[in-house]
Amino acid sequence: MTAQSQFGRTHAKTAVLAIRFGTELALLAVLVILGLNAGIATAGRIVLAVACPVVAAIIWGIAIAPQARRRLADPLRFAVEVVLFGASATGLGVEGSVIWAVIFAVVTIGVAALVRVVAPGG
Repeated sequence: MTAQSQFGRTHAKTAVLAIRFGTELALLAVLVILGLNAGIATAGRIVLAVACPVVAAIIWGIAIAPQARRRLADPLRFAVEVVLFGASATGLGVEGSVIWAVIFAVVTIGVAALVRVVAPGG
């Protein structure tokens, strides 16, 4: 492998991992939005807006994050990611944001799959 191709591969890996981090943040933001827009009393919406992203972050930190002590092995780790992203996208769809739900699902799940190709172990 030439130095130039190694340089390009490193940049591709960095770019994919940066986009991946963006999808993780988007997941948390979507969960906050879904909690705030829930059709329940204000106190319940606030609880959901805080609890849902916290639970997702805990799951991510325990089972998915690269430095997790109990990190799941693929394909189970990928399945958990699909469930988290898919459930959030479903929530957006149920809320009435169907186009955004589809975009969110395709991008987040696509990036999760891409990470396994470009940056295995990332």
